Amino acid sequence: MNSDATSLIPAQDTTARRLEMLTLDEAHDLLRLLQLVAAEGLDELSEEAEWFAREIAARIPSES
Repeated sequence: MNSDATSLIPAQDTTARRLEMLTLDEAHDLLRLLQLVAAEGLDELSEEAEWFAREIAARIPSES
């Protein structure tokens, strides 16, 4: 998250702070999940999942 986004999170909200970063394995798991949802159909949820999958795939290294 960028500093502007994290500044909006209240300091006492440790759960939100803990969710700032994903491990690489978690990012790949999330990418696979989003790709599955995107493949389900052409509704609004699948379109949004496809967009998020593309954004995440562009930001993380490929699995080897």
